[in-house]
Amino acid sequence: MNRHRLIQAGIIAFLFVWLVIPAQAQEASPIPAEVQENIQARVDNGDNVGIVVGLIDANGPRYFSYGKMALSEEQAPDAQTVFEIGSISKVFTAILLAQMVEEGTVHLNDPIANYLPDSVKVPGGETIRLVHLTTHRSGLPRLPDNLAPADMSNPYADYTDAQLYTFLSNHTLAREPGAAYEYSNLATGLLGHILARHAGKTYETLVIERIAAPLGMDDTRITLTEDQQERLATGHSGGSAVSNWDLPALAGAGALRSTAEDMLRFVAANLGVQESPLFAAMQMTHAPRAAAGSPDMQVGMGWHIRTNDTSEIVWHNGGTGGYRSFAGFKEAQGYGVVVFTNTDWSVDDIGFHMLDSTYALKEVTPVVSVDPDVLERYVGRYQLAPAFIITITRDGGQLTAQATGQPSFSIYPSSETEFFLKVVEAQITFNVAEDGTVESLTLHQNGQHMPGTKIE
Repeated sequence: MNRHRLIQAGIIAFLFVWLVIPAQAQEASPIPAEVQENIQARVDNGDNVGIVVGLIDANGPRYFSYGKMALSEEQAPDAQTVFEIGSISKVFTAILLAQMVEEGTVHLNDPIANYLPDSVKVPGGETIRLVHLTTHRSGLPRLPDNLAPADMSNPYADYTDAQLYTFLSNHTLAREPGAAYEYSNLATGLLGHILARHAGKTYETLVIERIAAPLGMDDTRITLTEDQQERLATGHSGGSAVSNWDLPALAGAGALRSTAEDMLRFVAANLGVQESPLFAAMQMTHAPRAAAGSPDMQVGMGWHIRTNDTSEIVWHNGGTGGYRSFAGFKEAQGYGVVVFTNTDWSVDDIGFHMLDSTYALKEVTPVVSVDPDVLERYVGRYQLAPAFIITITRDGGQLTAQATGQPSFSIYPSSETEFFLKVVEAQITFNVAEDGTVESLTLHQNGQHMPGTKIE
């Protein structure tokens, strides 16, 4: 795998088993009992450090929280705790676009070349339109191939406008704009850049003036005050605290930070539960515009729309180095949910389940204790394909797995031979002969069961 693929694996994704001292949940909450129990089990099992859930309907906002703001402290998160919301920023970018379309200062089918310096040679000439950027149908890749972070713990921090322009001027589209859905951080980051440039303001200023201030979202910012910094939950990955992310050139893709309280105001405004001057623009972003990679999924402007026999959910999730987030709502029912965690393990299932109980909650797999001598037998290299090897290493009582060209991740035992990852939905089974020799492993992921022979 080349360096660009390695960077993508590290940026797009996401040792020790720790003991979490349970924090007190907030006062009585209408959160379903099975959701509360599931959240508590995740935290108590060490899957998540802290989780905050909020829901909004005609009766107003309610919250439930559990866990810690950081492993190193006892303070519990709450509705005013600040989290990185990652790609939920994309729907803010879409609403900014919708507002400008309503005002007539831009049009959805305007070529993006109209809004960039003449020196930038836009791939495809005038074929990429503003609407393509917000619906992930621009033909642009997920990330620019000249993204080469000096610090992988903050991978977008040193990516500049000049580098963005250089990428655009030298890139050849793999497909025609509008031909297919391909989720792209680059495209939405570029849209945020274009809208800010068009307005002659920073992206953050646009969000504050046009969305946050009108809705009273005082804690939705990129640059945090001292008070907000004190309320910022520490992000975690693999049981360790990690750096916050900065996205100066691609802010529209994922730079915002917010709280459950602020984000419920945002969801309430999208639902029309809270009256605001943004409602018409928000509704423009909810309308399905194209298929989005699976039979039950469509994309609007920024938002995705998931449909089954019982519900239509407008939603988006987010993830940075140490945080995961979810925001979604059922427009017809006037009901919305937000979920935040300061851990790099998805909470999407909590959001979807609260919006539609036919979507299952993830089962929490307890971590069991395995003798270090047994763990040592699993150390080695396992070949699943000629160019694909998983390397298992041990540090005390913790095993890690590293696939060819990818970062290493901790794996956790659910039995003496079965292990699971916390960063993705994947499991590993070690296959042991009667004499105790470890012959192979099997990787279980995405419905596939891939064996790998131990080669050393």
